[in-house]
Amino acid sequence: MKTVLITGATSGIGLQLAIDYAQTGAIVYACGRNQERLNELSSQFVNIHTLAFDLTDLDATKQTLSSLEHIPNLWILNAGDCEYIDDGQLDAKLVKRVFDINVVGLTNAIEACQPHFSRGQRLAIVGSIASEVALPRAEAYGASKAAVSYLARALQLDLKPQGIDVSIIYPGFVKTPLTDKNTFDMPMLISSERASKEIREGLAKGRSHIYFPKKFTSILRLIGALPYRWQNALTAKLLTQ
Repeated sequence: MKTVLITGATSGIGLQLAIDYAQTGAIVYACGRNQERLNELSSQFVNIHTLAFDLTDLDATKQTLSSLEHIPNLWILNAGDCEYIDDGQLDAKLVKRVFDINVVGLTNAIEACQPHFSRGQRLAIVGSIASEVALPRAEAYGASKAAVSYLARALQLDLKPQGIDVSIIYPGFVKTPLTDKNTFDMPMLISSERASKEIREGLAKGRSHIYFPKKFTSILRLIGALPYRWQNALTAKLLTQ
């Protein structure tokens, strides 16, 4: 039987993944900080086990994940946050908050999970297409996701000889409570249901890199292959259409 552990499972993509995997009969460990939302989730599915802890606290993360009754075949590290920079005015505390959850929280999760790693398992890390092209106001978020992408790609190399596959997920804009706060147009916005479907299908096929929606992420990947001066011009044009 498939066992899946999902961080950031109290809203957005993580919540939808937890529901969708539970509906297939998988054992799901849903992780998050909001105990009330976790309780609601576990009350709906007998095969969802909830774990409440703060990923930015390494000791709490390791303690919580040290004694799992069922060892996951699939680890989906999805938790993250986004804050924007206005007019290029950097805010060091804001940058630290974003990096604490997106990068440090991710590495805390991996350190806590890795004692359970064994051959045949898959580690899936949710990054962002923002890691591949510089976007306005995304100095903190984009930089954190660039760090996530590099870390995940390096792990692909180091864990492959141990029989552990690593998949990196690069979403575009997905409608979630996080993106609901955005005050700008989000090209080719998709639902969390579609995002979950794209992720689950990509992981089932063993894909090492999962991009969606295809059109939007393909455009940004093509832009990312161009000289930086051209990238800036094209990105500005794309986001103002």
